[in-house]
Amino acid sequence: MSQAVRRGISRVQNRAVAVLSLSLLLMLPWLAAARADPAIWSREWPTTDFSRTIVADWGEIKSGGPPKDGIPALSDPAFHPAAQVKGLSPAEPVVVLDLPGQAARAYPLRYLIWHEIVNDRVGDTPVAITYCPLCNSAMSFDRRVAGRTLSFGVTGKLRQSDMVMYDRESESWWQQATGTGIVGAMTGRELRQLPSWLDSWQGFQAAYPLGLVMAEPRHNRSYGRNPYQGYDRSNWPFLYDGAPPPHGIAPLARVVRVEDRAWPLARLAKAGEIREAGVILSWRAGQASALDAGHVGKGRDVGSVRVQGRNGADLPHDVMFAFAYHAFWPKGDWMLE
Repeated sequence: MSQAVRRGISRVQNRAVAVLSLSLLLMLPWLAAARADPAIWSREWPTTDFSRTIVADWGEIKSGGPPKDGIPALSDPAFHPAAQVKGLSPAEPVVVLDLPGQAARAYPLRYLIWHEIVNDRVGDTPVAITYCPLCNSAMSFDRRVAGRTLSFGVTGKLRQSDMVMYDRESESWWQQATGTGIVGAMTGRELRQLPSWLDSWQGFQAAYPLGLVMAEPRHNRSYGRNPYQGYDRSNWPFLYDGAPPPHGIAPLARVVRVEDRAWPLARLAKAGEIREAGVILSWRAGQASALDAGHVGKGRDVGSVRVQGRNGADLPHDVMFAFAYHAFWPKGDWMLE
């Protein structure tokens, strides 16, 4: 067989694999919806109380692919002084948590993109640092609810393309983007969001030279590699079947959410600072998108956002994709120009 014939056969095989992969991808929402049934889930979740829920349609919850704990959450991570840490790219993003009386902590997205949840304790405060790559939602919560301290894991399920977490104590399910219990004994409970924000590694170093940085986890992962390369340039979110955002805003455009209001990041980046609705939003260049290039520190510059009250105190907020804001705050206020 000639080399030309072999190349031709190889091209046909590759094309067939691509068509088959695309067909399977298009079938995923249908397959996931077909399995949206607590009678099936209860085999994997025997202690979850599926009779208690705020989910109107079980078809809203889809399998993202991995099983329960298939994405392993982290607990009690080690930390290193920021001045001693090497190997992080200057522009790569970190979640910054700066609680009163404690050294500021940085949780690199190069780790969170693979683990999505970190159960930690800062002083006397048990915290959960969470990141959903499909929504670009980086949220930090106090883990104390109704007199109990919870620890969180990843269900492997998605709702409106957002991670569904679970607590190990009651095995209730929680919506990551809102911090709300949606299934089980904790249905309707709210996690208290803590002020945290995404900054570049070099920005954290400059602001907190005595800060701490989470150490690399002891897992076999390609830390630093972005497994969602090109995702935030996509036209449509993965396994999202809701309505697109209004006002012609692209589904995967970033917005700054403060409570039930959302400011388009493009507007804030153009202005540099916005003072509206009792809050101060500021933007500066220098932070890479973790979901763009093959390396989390090499993506295009999306900048860093800080949200503060009139008194200068940091406020809880999120920089998330527009489709996710619209899905969970359908009556929210779009702060347009």
